[in-house]
Amino acid sequence: MPTGDEDAWRYSRIGQLGLERFGPVAQPGSGDGRLPPTARRLIDGFRGGRTGLVVTSDGFLVATELDEAATASGVRLGGASGDPEAERLVGSVIGEFPLATTDGFAALADAFAPETVLVRVPGGLELSQPIFIVHLVGPSGAGDKAKAVFPRTLVRLEENAGATVIELLVSKDGGEPIAVFPSVELSVAQGARLSHDLVQQLGRNAWQVGRLAATAGRDSTLRSFQASLGGIYARVQTDSVLTGLGGSAQLLAVYFGDGDQMHDFRTLQEHAAARTVSDLVFKGAVAGTSRSVYNGLIRMRPGAKGANAFQTNRNLVLSDGAHADSVPNLDIQENDVRCSHASAVGPIDEEQRFYLESRGVPRAVAERLILLGFFSELLERVNPSVAEFVLGSIAERTQAVAA
Repeated sequence: MPTGDEDAWRYSRIGQLGLERFGPVAQPGSGDGRLPPTARRLIDGFRGGRTGLVVTSDGFLVATELDEAATASGVRLGGASGDPEAERLVGSVIGEFPLATTDGFAALADAFAPETVLVRVPGGLELSQPIFIVHLVGPSGAGDKAKAVFPRTLVRLEENAGATVIELLVSKDGGEPIAVFPSVELSVAQGARLSHDLVQQLGRNAWQVGRLAATAGRDSTLRSFQASLGGIYARVQTDSVLTGLGGSAQLLAVYFGDGDQMHDFRTLQEHAAARTVSDLVFKGAVAGTSRSVYNGLIRMRPGAKGANAFQTNRNLVLSDGAHADSVPNLDIQENDVRCSHASAVGPIDEEQRFYLESRGVPRAVAERLILLGFFSELLERVNPSVAEFVLGSIAERTQAVAA
């Protein structure tokens, strides 16, 4: 298991996790599949309906629905254990990255994930409506150990397929601590187009250590968006590799912390083929005594001639007790490539705040408007319904902080 002495876990709170106090659950905490108001609000924001819905409880599959047209077209949605190719597919994307062979948390997910939610779209099929996956995490019971849960998802798009997949990870505040170890694998074949959104709204008693791994083939398009809003400590390792000529990936994220929260991001943009493009933009804000860490690496492998990679991390520090770290890195092993990275950490711009206050806007309201505008620029690149949900959640949080 990792320790804070390792470079990949520097600045983290891994030493405070106390893994020995947690134990995997043997059955779902609530098996009726009913959605909490948070999940219902996100899903109802899509007026056009949905292609399918999966609900898990503590990592166990409890509800699945898929419309008849998608079923007839060969779309696969549900538990991976019922798929004949599951043994080959599950773990194949994470296995592309060396960290998977040395990461103790990846081994725990392999051992204790009760089921993998599989989304498989056959070649040439374009899904017009999204697929939703809701991971519910219940409170720890009265047993000797606190609860550890291992939700797992695999999305596989075959050649020239297209789909939108939206995941929500949610739990309630209060009660005993819980540990959540989510794993997401995204596999985008040649010419396919995948839009994947992951919204994390865990309670303040939750510790999260997650993985998101993605591979994209020739002429494929991947857009991955993450919103990290909950948890006392929330870490996500995001790895992506472009394996085919002309592939492209957008990696986007927003995060907001208050109280004593900590958001911890590690990213890898790997280019393994020529004329590939990756664009990463992570934006966050911290208030109270919260903290954020971003550590990103762009790697250009031999053979990536003509590749372009962009990496941007910007942070707003909203109080004297909050803190943000930003560490961009480059590893270039090929000529004729273009890489750029930018990071910024600072308070709200005084001129912007003065402009609003001079026009009668109260100071707290002015700061909130600037903050929402800071996130809106990135959220314009996200599905409008998801963007509206995330921006509304941040607005609620900032009003509570101001109060």
